[in-house]
Amino acid sequence: MANFVVSGTPHVRSKESIQSIMRDVIIALIPATAMGIYFFGIPALILIAVSIVASVFFEWLYQKLLKKPVTISDLSAVVTGLLLAMNLPASAPIWVPIVGAAFAIIFAKQLFGGLGQNFINPALAGRAFLLASYPTAMTTWTAPVGFSGADAVAVATPLATLKTGAMPDASLTDVILGTNIGGCIGETCAVALIIGGIYLLVKHVISWRIPVLYILTVFVLTAAIGRKGLRVPVYEIFTGGLMLGAFFMATDYASSPVTPKGQIIFAIGCGIITTLIRIFGGYPEGVSYSILIMNLAVPLIERFTEPKIFGALPKVKEAKKA
Repeated sequence: MANFVVSGTPHVRSKESIQSIMRDVIIALIPATAMGIYFFGIPALILIAVSIVASVFFEWLYQKLLKKPVTISDLSAVVTGLLLAMNLPASAPIWVPIVGAAFAIIFAKQLFGGLGQNFINPALAGRAFLLASYPTAMTTWTAPVGFSGADAVAVATPLATLKTGAMPDASLTDVILGTNIGGCIGETCAVALIIGGIYLLVKHVISWRIPVLYILTVFVLTAAIGRKGLRVPVYEIFTGGLMLGAFFMATDYASSPVTPKGQIIFAIGCGIITTLIRIFGGYPEGVSYSILIMNLAVPLIERFTEPKIFGALPKVKEAKKA
């Protein structure tokens, strides 16, 4: 009994496999992916395909070169590639998702031990790297033209317009449905993202705490503070990457807390940082960096929110006994 280990909850017992969980995430992303292709046409479809193929390839290549077991069948690389593509503007050059996938898979995932060992979300790490390295390519937004064949016209996103202190031209309906607004491929249609998020909640793939409290925190803070006097929280939560980030990236198992209290702290922290960057930062969007910053804080959060372990002796008693 000297080596008997008592650990804190949660003790997860489930028939779910990594592959089945990733499959559910892919299914949940289908509505937003379909709407992104519908709004932005062939360029969006090409970027999505290239991003997924590149992510799977780099994972296979890394594991082959280092003579490690090849794990591409677990679909995690597919999810990373899909999420990375959803975070790209439709106008991005075709090499952008390839570079982003290489960074996400190799530097943010595999170098730290692979799936489950990464302490930051790989897709977000890839996006952050691309945004820092190629800001023009990552911030050139086009109006949705679908498959009409019309030339894409550069437009400002609703968040960029709010940043200037003006109200967006897009109506509330446009903002919720994603029609007639610029943005990343997978973030414009809030309804599609909410449908996917509900699917993940119903399937018990994610907990409600992180997405709901994240979105609620942004809503409350932007209603209280606003941008240059504009208190329009509905626009703040339905535009930009908040829905995509809250449901699909902040909930990443490897880089988010597992304890209920930890998830609450994590979600509120993401909401606060997102709002601060949006209102006071130089960039109109703060979802990616807020989640990455809170990813780094997860070990500290879990240290202070670990449930009491019944059956374990307090350190003081152990010291006296020794």
